[in-house]
Amino acid sequence: MRYFLEIAYNGKNYFGWQRQLHQFSVQQVLEETLSTVLRSEIKVMGAGRTDTGVHAKQLFAHFDFGKIKDKSKLIFRLNSFLPKDISIQNILLVKEDAHARFDATQREYEYIISLQKNPFLQDFAFQINNVPDIAVMNEASELLLHHRDFQCFSRSKTDVKTYNCTIVKAKWETKNNTLIFTIVADRFLRNMVRAIVGTLLDVGNSKTSLVEFKTILNGKRREEAGASAPAQGLYLTKVVYPDEIFLAENKE
Repeated sequence: MRYFLEIAYNGKNYFGWQRQLHQFSVQQVLEETLSTVLRSEIKVMGAGRTDTGVHAKQLFAHFDFGKIKDKSKLIFRLNSFLPKDISIQNILLVKEDAHARFDATQREYEYIISLQKNPFLQDFAFQINNVPDIAVMNEASELLLHHRDFQCFSRSKTDVKTYNCTIVKAKWETKNNTLIFTIVADRFLRNMVRAIVGTLLDVGNSKTSLVEFKTILNGKRREEAGASAPAQGLYLTKVVYPDEIFLAENKE
């Protein structure tokens, strides 16, 4: 049987989601914990790969196992074994061919910027001293919705077949002493959101004009875009799937 795990984690202590040789990853910890608790070798496939230091408020991963009689009890046991910075939120029974990565239709990220020094946001936001021009940053963000090829915001060494993404939302908002950038798309390239944020900050700080931002989008050259924003401000916040992949047993 196939299950989706809904998880959340603080990415500070991890070299991203994906298991890596000689590095500590969220996937590794999750697989080892599942294997210990279920007394069977368990492999998981995640909805995406967050980079080193990036957080997730919601990420799904699928795994295969026999009948789970008491999901609430299993969630409690898994959370007891997992470190404090990783949490299992839910376990959902899905169709046998459901895939956490390929069946996802939409992903949402948030990037949080603190406009003042805040010790409680040290590991969870990018702290800056100046207030950028939010209006012009939103003008530039609007251009993203009408573009498809985002090679200019992708890492140069990547194995993707296409750089095309469909962005349906990209917006900056202010809340108290923070700036929050929300971006929603069908898929994201590696390092894409942080590269977009860094470039939009250049626009907001008058280092890059809107005309130059358009040129960057059309140029497809990563070196023409801005520096990537730091990892600690980035959160994967939502992954969306078609309702039909989830089985009725989840409602019992």
